[in-house]
Amino acid sequence: MDRRTFLLSGTLAAAAGPSQSRAQGVKTLRYGFPVAETGFDPAQVSDLYSRTIIANIFEALYTYDYLARPVLLKPCTAAAPPQIADDFRSFTIRLRPGIFFADDPAFSGARRELTAADYVYSIKRFFDPRTKSPNYNTFDREGMLGLAGLRAEAVSSGRFDYDREVEGLRALDRYTLRVRLQHPKPRFLYRLADHALTGAVAREVVEHYGERIMEHPVGTGPFLLAQWRRSSRMVLERNPAFREEHFDERPASGDVAAQAVAARLRGRRLPMVDRVEIDIIEESQPLWLAFLNGEHDLIGSVPQEFVVTAVANGALAPGLARRGIQLDRQVISAIAFTYFNIDDPVVGGYAPAQVALRRALSLAWDLDEEIRLQWNGQAVVAQGSMPPLTSGHDPSWVSGMNVFDRGRAKALLDTYGFVDRNGDGWRERPDGSPLVLELASAPDRRGREGQQLWKRNLAAIGVQMSFRNAQWPELLRQARAGRMMLWQLGQSANSPDGGELLDMAYGPNKGFGNFSRFDLPAFNELHERQSRLPDGPQRNELLREQVRLLVAYAPIKVRLHQVANGMAQPWLAGYLRHPFLRGWWKFVDIDATARAAAG
Repeated sequence: MDRRTFLLSGTLAAAAGPSQSRAQGVKTLRYGFPVAETGFDPAQVSDLYSRTIIANIFEALYTYDYLARPVLLKPCTAAAPPQIADDFRSFTIRLRPGIFFADDPAFSGARRELTAADYVYSIKRFFDPRTKSPNYNTFDREGMLGLAGLRAEAVSSGRFDYDREVEGLRALDRYTLRVRLQHPKPRFLYRLADHALTGAVAREVVEHYGERIMEHPVGTGPFLLAQWRRSSRMVLERNPAFREEHFDERPASGDVAAQAVAARLRGRRLPMVDRVEIDIIEESQPLWLAFLNGEHDLIGSVPQEFVVTAVANGALAPGLARRGIQLDRQVISAIAFTYFNIDDPVVGGYAPAQVALRRALSLAWDLDEEIRLQWNGQAVVAQGSMPPLTSGHDPSWVSGMNVFDRGRAKALLDTYGFVDRNGDGWRERPDGSPLVLELASAPDRRGREGQQLWKRNLAAIGVQMSFRNAQWPELLRQARAGRMMLWQLGQSANSPDGGELLDMAYGPNKGFGNFSRFDLPAFNELHERQSRLPDGPQRNELLREQVRLLVAYAPIKVRLHQVANGMAQPWLAGYLRHPFLRGWWKFVDIDATARAAAG
């Protein structure tokens, strides 16, 4: 019997019950992350898994309805929708009084209410050079009047003046915030709906913990960090100071699954679970086993090597269906991509020969083979950076980004002098020096599989590969510093704005989200123009033109959109993947009776 089939058998599932370590009567949500976190300060992190933790601790002004599709914005700590004026240049927002931060020693025993000044301070932190925020350029490009000048002064003086008022970001009174922008930003409100980005941070907390702020997240959200073993385990508990809030989500009338969730949970006080335990499990087999054995209540995406037996032809395997396992299957709003460092002497540059090299490498990549072998068919070919459920995404449009043609690849290399001069079977550069590409990857199964695919694909056109292995935090550090030649990674959309993911190639973002360090004036100009337009055909054409430039210069190859097969145990109620909302823990419940019966 195949081992994977055995792992799915009812015998093993019945033999292993959920852990009994949790306190009796405490509802605990348990699952695993396949990648380690980096920390919990909204201004200092950009990775998905740290952001997920942060989004359940901190709160932004707005949020998304958990069940509505298409996605729907609604107030969170704001009292109402914003007053928008001056052609999307001015946003005035009134906060709800009576929202409090979690208790913390930084407040010296006082109960600390959330105010408009907290959002002013939190956003200013992105501009403070000492914060070294990876998201600084994201905010700088929004053009909040006066903040760029405040940062420039801080760079010069070594001190950021948090107390100086600027026109673009002001607390008009205790509960009123006003943002003024240099240019129209029709989608600016999405920034204010991202808990992991613009969740309110209290100044007292930052000043109290100083360099240790990454370890001490204190927000107004439903959970607080109770335990943390770095890169191993995180435990969050219900925030006793969280306000009274009830489940009142509004799914579309034709959405059967969401309607069932709403009917079951409407009116329940949030959060419904008392505790969340997260294990870092980087290898896929133990992560999958933890779910099968009932030790975890959900798995966000079944590891690719187990999909064939777990989700046959898009449906649950019979053994899992008999156990009442819930399947949430969808093409997610994310991209998997490869970038080439434009500053690297081997693959970088804008000269015709260097562009030809990158285009040849792109043409040589057999994406169908990657989807078949590494993703087990659980992915769709991407045509650009705009993933499903975002503006600009058109599944019928073909960009040419993922054409596979090794004959054309070889012809390009030959034409521009990347040929085998010494007869050893490997191509050299036009100046006769070795042509060896270096791919950075994690030392896990997926990293090893990716290395083999690269080696095989490039050997077919006579190009050598070498590899550099490192853990995620080190890879991220090297990428920001521009010290890697090639890297493959994924990125999730943070909002319904498809153009936001094109930030990865916007020149001023070099050293931040732009790991390729691509800086093409024509691309930058298009990026600035489309960001000021409302969604619609005119903006979509500019987004497509940006993708065409990425195809032509090949600094980034957006390869695919993953099909995620999320699964939940029968005792977990309310779990439905939201494309953009990371702070969803408060919306799920654990049926303790059903869990006990399974054990």
